[in-house]
Amino acid sequence: MIESFIVQAFLASAGLAIITAPLGCLVVWNRMAYFGEAIAHAGLMGVALSLAFRVNMTVSVLLVALAAAIFVLALSRQRLVPIDSVLGLLHHGTLSLGIIATGALTGPSVDLRSYLFGDIYAIAPGDLYWLAATGAFVLGALFVLWQPLLRVAVHAELAAAEGVPRHRVRAAFIILMALAVALAIKFVGILLAVAFLIVPAVAARPFSSTPERMVAIAMAIAVAAVAAGLYGSWTWDLPGGPSIVLAMALAATGSLIWVGISKTR
Repeated sequence: MIESFIVQAFLASAGLAIITAPLGCLVVWNRMAYFGEAIAHAGLMGVALSLAFRVNMTVSVLLVALAAAIFVLALSRQRLVPIDSVLGLLHHGTLSLGIIATGALTGPSVDLRSYLFGDIYAIAPGDLYWLAATGAFVLGALFVLWQPLLRVAVHAELAAAEGVPRHRVRAAFIILMALAVALAIKFVGILLAVAFLIVPAVAARPFSSTPERMVAIAMAIAVAAVAAGLYGSWTWDLPGGPSIVLAMALAATGSLIWVGISKTR
């Protein structure tokens, strides 16, 4: 009989994979992987605030992720400093501040490892409700905004010339990505959160002839990697989150090798 915590871990991981797959494809098309990393590292400040004020960690990390996204949106309009430099500021500044803040907390020492790498087996039923509600919102918004998001990703200037409000569309995408990253932090930790966005999309790209096909394949690869990673974790007593990400990375590596072999024929 399968233990209930394994079932909950699979449901949480598979649900997260389904939510992040379409966002990850858009991240790859827009070349915004560094943005995801910056938002994820800002989440450590949410952890520190949660521990300091004893509030729900999911809510705290969500609020900090949204605040970081708004910060990036506000500074993306300026032309003095490139956006990747702004992301570097956010990336390293918030991570350093989060480490200092958690280290300064009074009381029992904080185990940063659990927040950096997560514990997929510590999922509670309440976390699944959060995942379902936030996931429904993110996927619903993506369904409504899919065509504008796709047009902006393909050619932002042409989309603007055709009447697509690219700044508002991109702002909506960044906020949706911040929500997804905050959810991923809860389950697989700060350092692995963005892998759920990027790696399945990379694995799916060589097999995709259309954007929608890429999303479908990315979802399938991500869910299969969740099952394989949890199986390996349970069989060989390995940490759950890293095992899932390793399975995703192996799938992406195999995909890229297949492309290389195909081109040599």
